[in-house]
Amino acid sequence: MQSIRVAAVSMNSELGKYEETFAKIEQYAAQATEQGAELILFPELVVHGHCTPNTFDVAEAVPEGPSTQRLEKLAAKLGVVLSVGLSEKENDIVYNTQALIGPDGYIGKQRKIHTSRDESFFYKGGREMPVFNIGKCKVGMIICYDNQFPEIARILALRGADILLMPHAARQGQWDENSPESEAKARKHVFDFFVSCYGMRARENACYVVMTDQAGKAGVVDLYPPDHFNQPNHPGASLIFGPDGSLLKHAQTEKIQDEIIIHDLDAELMSKVRSHPNYTLRVRRPELFGELVNDQVSC
Repeated sequence: MQSIRVAAVSMNSELGKYEETFAKIEQYAAQATEQGAELILFPELVVHGHCTPNTFDVAEAVPEGPSTQRLEKLAAKLGVVLSVGLSEKENDIVYNTQALIGPDGYIGKQRKIHTSRDESFFYKGGREMPVFNIGKCKVGMIICYDNQFPEIARILALRGADILLMPHAARQGQWDENSPESEAKARKHVFDFFVSCYGMRARENACYVVMTDQAGKAGVVDLYPPDHFNQPNHPGASLIFGPDGSLLKHAQTEKIQDEIIIHDLDAELMSKVRSHPNYTLRVRRPELFGELVNDQVSC
């Protein structure tokens, strides 16, 4: 790994506002690049919205679809690597997908493996866990709920990932937009939740972790009551962890709003952590872990 400057963009993706959302993606990517970012992470499903009722209609091919082609032009113009979430359609099957695009074009994609709550109404789970070489480092992408399964991060680390990108559209609580106290409480709750989970993902695999979440109320889905926990309300957050599990950078914890955080990931810190005698990938005993692949369900 070589040192690299990364950005995490936490932003809202209002349902049915594709052009407005894409304009914000272009705006924030340009802002991050102006500050020297070489790799920019955007949230899960940011292009088309999270569990929008017309997901099947708006989903598109990756990389042949128009959104990926627009992202290719943007990445080429800015000379940056982008990781962006969208709804993908292949053979009339829809996937929750994170695309990776660089200055030279499309690099690859990750399909969300485990669907959360009502996501199974809209998406089929993927099966692959690829790692991508983007020049200065190798990255793997883990989408939202998939991060609750430590096996995925471990497999990506074993396959050579230096950085784990964790895009989210996490529905982690409701808040009253007219109450700063309610907003701050929701924001602090989601911050504490992510810190409790993902610092350990970084530490146990000696990988950098870059995480971001959609931020804001994306709209009201008629299928549910307005205050239902499945409404696309995302408190938002962005955090960056070092390979030792330390929290290196995070967004503010008071307001739910669009924002960008930027940080330099130091190759020397990675080398220091992975040269430690207790580096887990060196001393682990996989021959003892067969229970992990046994089927737990009888039918």
